[in-house]
Amino acid sequence: MTRFQLAFIATPALGNLVPLLEFALLLTKHDPRFSATVLTISLPQRPLVNTYLQSRATSATNLRLLHLPPVDPPAPDHYQSSVAFLSLHIHNHKHHVRNALLSLLPSESNNSVPLAAVFVDMFCTSFVDVAAELSVPCYLFFASPASFLGFTLHLPRVGSESEFEIPSFENPVPRAVLPNLVLDANDGLSWMLRHAGRYMETKGIVVNTLHELEPHAVQSLYNDSRLPRVYPIGPVLDLVGSAQWDPNPAQYKRIMEWLDQQPAGSVVFLCFGSLGSMKANQVGEIAIGLERAGVRFLWALREPPKAQLEDPRDYANEDALPVPEGFLERTSGKGLVCGWVPQAKVLGHGSVGGFVSHCGWNSILESLWHGVPIATWPVYAEQQMNAFQMVRELGLAVEISVDYRVGGDLVRAEQVERGVRTLMEGGDEIRRKVKEMSGKCREALMENGSSYNNLVSLIQELTG
Repeated sequence: MTRFQLAFIATPALGNLVPLLEFALLLTKHDPRFSATVLTISLPQRPLVNTYLQSRATSATNLRLLHLPPVDPPAPDHYQSSVAFLSLHIHNHKHHVRNALLSLLPSESNNSVPLAAVFVDMFCTSFVDVAAELSVPCYLFFASPASFLGFTLHLPRVGSESEFEIPSFENPVPRAVLPNLVLDANDGLSWMLRHAGRYMETKGIVVNTLHELEPHAVQSLYNDSRLPRVYPIGPVLDLVGSAQWDPNPAQYKRIMEWLDQQPAGSVVFLCFGSLGSMKANQVGEIAIGLERAGVRFLWALREPPKAQLEDPRDYANEDALPVPEGFLERTSGKGLVCGWVPQAKVLGHGSVGGFVSHCGWNSILESLWHGVPIATWPVYAEQQMNAFQMVRELGLAVEISVDYRVGGDLVRAEQVERGVRTLMEGGDEIRRKVKEMSGKCREALMENGSSYNNLVSLIQELTG
């Protein structure tokens, strides 16, 4: 049997790394001729990334992690935005990536199998050059939605306009939901333009979505003659989630035992992602809104990071939580406030009936897979656009906010109360549509499903 190697490189952030590793595993499980090597980039400010990688190194078969040597971080005067910092940090690994890929290529002294392709993610386009130099096909793995991929290819120069026509969106996109990299007058936009230009140079673009979820956006990509072939192969999910590598197993046990005691579909779950946290004044508004809504809740509440690019962390103890006095006592029969949670496992629990989410794409796909409707509360990255798409374009979510961002206006307790009540007590049409989409997500991955067929086509190209 002819065997093939594949190499994968992702941004050192859970939102990018987890789906890329799951995609690598999907390929090796679907076709046993493949073996996968993931080149990992370290970022000391994000210890959760390292915890995750350590767990995958011991649990995954047919998958090898190759840790690249560390490099010095970019000098502060070389960047203005987090996008620029990450892009420069990744770019500075170029020499190490070249050496790692060279070690995977067949040679007289090395009996290794052919390297069929290199997959890079949206911020790793510096390595397109390395793949070309070594004559290895290079593909883009895009972990965000097709709608946002279309947006990156048509990045607007923002003037005084209040809304923008973007081919991957059916409706005009309001200025208020554009990501900071477009709105802020810094180097984030120029870096994103640079990355998007390199997308055109890849041999193919793999998107973690399905045609049934984003029909308009996917079709707009098919219609773009500048692009290589686009493969929607999602949803690619880590359904075990952080339960495998949870930094606090005792807390995980406590959470699952509490959920086991709640009635089916009765709990609203609030979680703002691996990088999501709220300032004390916003935490207070959420607490008041939850208490007024009177619903059962599980709230993953984490302390804001001390420095840029650091992970949020769990509060040291209950006394440190910035919630109103007496809140924990008054809601002790109905609610549980915790730190880091295994999100995918929680969403799959039968007692969870709604999800107040930051609208990261992985979280949206997990909630749709489990048929749990979302109330939107974006925080960073492209999440405002994801929220807009879910509420206004697809009708698959309840709106708490579509344009919140850290440092902006507070979401008041009245909005929280109204959104949570609508999510848990109303929203029947949205709940029906989410359940229907849950079925479509599963069907897409089955034999002859849309994503299954796209994966087969990709494999044929990789091995042809």
